[in-house]
Amino acid sequence: MTSKLKQSVLACAILQAFSTTASAQQTEAVPSVVVTGSRWVASDRAGIGGFNDTPLLDTPASITAIERTRMLDLSIRNVTDAARYDASIGDAYNAVGYAEQFSIRGFALDNASSYRKDGIAIPADAQIPLENKERIEVLRGLAGLQAGVAAPGGMVNFVTKRPTDAPLRSALLEVSERGTVHGAIDLGGRSEDRRFGYRLNAAAEDIKSYVRGADGERQFVSGAFDWQITPSALLQLDLDHQHKAQITAPGYQLLRNEVLPTGVSAKTLLNDQPWTKPVATDSSNLGLRFEYRLNPGWTATVKANKHWFKRDDYTAFPYGCSNEGDGYYPGYCANGDYDVYDYQSVGERKSPWGVQAMLQGRLDTGAVRHQLTVGAALSERHDSYGEYVYDYAGYSNIWHNRAVDPAPGNPRTGPVMERRSDRETALFAQDVATLSDKLTLHAGLRWVKLKRDELAEIEQGWVHAKDSFVLPSVALVYAPARDWRVYGSLSHGLQHGGIAEMGTANEGSVLPPGRSKQVEVGVKGVVNNAMMLSAALFDVKQGLEYVDAANDFVRAGEQRHRGLELAAQGKLNPDLNYSLSLMALDAEQSGTGDASVEGKRVTNVPEFRSTAWLEYAVPAVAGLKVDATWQYAGSKAFDPANRAIVPGYHVAALGASYALRVGGVATVLRARVDNVFDKFYWRDVTQSLGGYLLPGAPRTFRVSAQFDF
Repeated sequence: MTSKLKQSVLACAILQAFSTTASAQQTEAVPSVVVTGSRWVASDRAGIGGFNDTPLLDTPASITAIERTRMLDLSIRNVTDAARYDASIGDAYNAVGYAEQFSIRGFALDNASSYRKDGIAIPADAQIPLENKERIEVLRGLAGLQAGVAAPGGMVNFVTKRPTDAPLRSALLEVSERGTVHGAIDLGGRSEDRRFGYRLNAAAEDIKSYVRGADGERQFVSGAFDWQITPSALLQLDLDHQHKAQITAPGYQLLRNEVLPTGVSAKTLLNDQPWTKPVATDSSNLGLRFEYRLNPGWTATVKANKHWFKRDDYTAFPYGCSNEGDGYYPGYCANGDYDVYDYQSVGERKSPWGVQAMLQGRLDTGAVRHQLTVGAALSERHDSYGEYVYDYAGYSNIWHNRAVDPAPGNPRTGPVMERRSDRETALFAQDVATLSDKLTLHAGLRWVKLKRDELAEIEQGWVHAKDSFVLPSVALVYAPARDWRVYGSLSHGLQHGGIAEMGTANEGSVLPPGRSKQVEVGVKGVVNNAMMLSAALFDVKQGLEYVDAANDFVRAGEQRHRGLELAAQGKLNPDLNYSLSLMALDAEQSGTGDASVEGKRVTNVPEFRSTAWLEYAVPAVAGLKVDATWQYAGSKAFDPANRAIVPGYHVAALGASYALRVGGVATVLRARVDNVFDKFYWRDVTQSLGGYLLPGAPRTFRVSAQFDF
């Protein structure tokens, strides 16, 4: 069924792309054709900083918003592609073929709560499709007021595409890596009376990863519909489904748990066994939103989303060394040998849902103007899974793959049943008070009640926990000039406690929820309507969670991240767009009472990251644009004790696009080369599952053609 769907979607994309061009006798450059936006500042508004779309200039927070036109211009197909343009975003065990995972300001995001679709939490346990997304919004910093539970680094919100006023007919074809083929179509429009609107997206991929053997497939389909019931009432619905199956590429461990491996290739698949199976995921969403304008100043909104997720997880998992001395766990042998385990977790299911109701409006009290938001939110998450298989199968080598037989006895995942459920209830209020022409006060409060039921061990029965928290947030914004803002903010955040991972002494146990606190000051400004500048100083604290010397997963002391973010983007002249972004970060562990980690650097956090992007529209060739990207990340600690330091890296990329007409069809041809100099580097590290290193992608190519009818 999935194979037929993939072929059908690709066939539709190809037919639509070429049906009107088959009879074209020539192609010609058309200077007036601008199919996609050329401004780097792709969006000057975002909803993630509060409770509705607000100008970024007036929001007392650090926010990046990437719109669809920029995603197309830069060939952004997933969040990993988008993250390279923001120095504050890093990878966090972002393994090929598995879920994309990131950190912001050095804090790993929580896959259960830090990713949002139109403001409602969705799990990021599979690649989140972008074909039906109008905008990616990234909030850097605490999101306690806006979201309740979320990692202290921030959160990512995906804004769904809505129906277009004008008819939209667009097709995209792309070939990349070792022959990956991606096809997509985007259709939109409205009924003759304008009351009904639709947006349809479909895509399919035949994946040939740069990691040889980590291949797979993906299919996606979505629909979004609007109904203007009355001039004051709007009903919106959206639904989507994605199937993806791909062999995952595990990371590397230290040799003898001490030394970084050398001479390895980013193209090597450590999961390369005859019995290796792909990780198969199915995910779906159903979203609803109803908006009613009570009067010109007040609006009531209710929105909800239901998510379904299923995964069959298979890995020939590399962990430890039993071929040398007493062995190393974790760690590989000095000669590169590693143990291979048959890991299986079949039938995993997650079914979160969330609903939020808000009343928003304006009122005046004397000379003070208020923009008020009051609301309530409710969300639930139910996780079902069975006892996983983790059986020794043999050993292989990081330099010379060795085939081994699967674990004996034909093991299977234990009975699948609900093992964990979370319920979050919240009441919130925010007042944006304009005190004068130059001074605005943002004050908000969120009350959160958490309930968790967990079946850690069947024999021990269910464990129940309840907690409630009050999360304040206050910010003051000063406008020294029309296009400049200076702000200071204080906020509290909340995150679920971590879960002790496989191999720890208290495996499966869950730590209680924890608070985080942030102080941030910043400045934003627009120069000559052509350049946007921003700077932010921040100090974020949360409890430190790590595996101690007794192999227990604990929370002890705190991790404190103090940093500086700088960004500039805009136009130097009509032909030259640019973006510069950097983050300097001091992330330290303290108050632990553990001499092995006290005062050490937090893992996987470089002290400096930067990214630069330039785009030049070639005046001599109408429609031609070329661009270059440069990324730098400093060294980072591999483990809490800082026994190994992973070196920093530089990576460069080049791209080009050419807008023209082919047989009367507006067309954009694009090409991109990532990691131009084919540099090997360790992209990210993690302490998850004993500690792993993941190499960055080698030199990769992609070419695409977009047709707008």
